Amino acid sequence: MLLAIDIGNTNIVFGLFAESRMLTHWRIRTERHRTTDEYWVLVNEFISLNKATVGSIKDIVISCVVPPLVPVFEELAQKYFKSEPLFVGPGIKTGISILYKNPAEVGADRIANAVAGFEKYGGPLIIVDFGTATTFDAVSEKGEYMGGAIFPGVQISLEALYQSTAKLPPVDLVVPERVIGKTTVESIQAGAVFGFVGMIDSIVSRMQEEIGKPAQVIGTGGLLNVLIQEVRSIQTIDPFLTLEGLKILYDRNRPA
Repeated sequence: MLLAIDIGNTNIVFGLFAESRMLTHWRIRTERHRTTDEYWVLVNEFISLNKATVGSIKDIVISCVVPPLVPVFEELAQKYFKSEPLFVGPGIKTGISILYKNPAEVGADRIANAVAGFEKYGGPLIIVDFGTATTFDAVSEKGEYMGGAIFPGVQISLEALYQSTAKLPPVDLVVPERVIGKTTVESIQAGAVFGFVGMIDSIVSRMQEEIGKPAQVIGTGGLLNVLIQEVRSIQTIDPFLTLEGLKILYDRNRPA
């Protein structure tokens, strides 16, 4: 079995694969100060709950955008799984051309999304990932990673609004019934949700113009379910795109 781990700023998502099929997945909160042993307790518990065994997991592939957690999960793989993990980053075989001015700057999760997106849907393609940050990635008809855009995620935007103002309260991320809010909470939710949705549709539209051909638009990420009913530009929902990309990247770099 292969354990794929996507370490984000807010959550860590795990996917357990047997051959090409994902058997199960789970999500935990990212805690930068947890030790290797603390993460192991959580990981081992989820493995057991899903009726798998640690001994059946022979390989591990990891994407990580939280640098302090790289040595933590490297030690976890080596100590408890007796495995040398594959980290997605500079030097690995991706199978796609990266047209960024400095390819090393592209986040590992964005590379995984692009690889899986082109493998599954072809190109041209626009991938919108609803995470701590909202990322937009463009893939050409030839499968080239063209670049993209990064915007603060809706959840951290709400948190920043509360922390930076004296009178505005914290609010839950809920889609309101109307744009014209009748309370402060409704007004904040309307501004956050509908403003965010408008931003997404606008950026996708501009990317379509720059690509010059109709591109399929894929949505993925942890906050996708909250906003997907309001976003008009997304055509396909693929919640496990990043994990599937990690599986593909592992296969392309598997030791002989």
